[in-house]
Amino acid sequence: MRMDKTVEALNRLVEINNDRIEGYETAASETDEQALKSLFNRFARASHTCREELVKEITSLEGTPTEGTKNSGKLFRIGMDVKVALTSKDRKAIFNSCEFGEANARETYEHVLKHDRDHLGAYYITMINSQMSILKGDHDQVSAIREELRMYT
Repeated sequence: MRMDKTVEALNRLVEINNDRIEGYETAASETDEQALKSLFNRFARASHTCREELVKEITSLEGTPTEGTKNSGKLFRIGMDVKVALTSKDRKAIFNSCEFGEANARETYEHVLKHDRDHLGAYYITMINSQMSILKGDHDQVSAIREELRMYT
């Protein structure tokens, strides 16, 4: 197992968590609805926790944790979609945008587990699966709200 490849894989997960944090903190700051603000803050905190766990492991491998996001340009466009949706109070558009971001996070975790498995080892695979389970719960909640909104609009 090459440690530099392990660090690269873990940094990809740091990036997607940075994306989630930035996106949900923006969404929370843009909404006046307390329930949405609370939900978005909870999602951001989940990614803070995941990111900190990943950063700790990268540092223990003597790697440098990334500070950036996965796709700054794409995130900016998604953030603008959320901002417009929040401004117009369009809950359906808000959750469509959130679900896109959640799907991207899930795909990143799945990609790392599939393509970087040889560089991870059992400890990291367990940690990543645990984090993916948390993010899947957030994704499922966003999907359920979006479906509920679809039924009533």
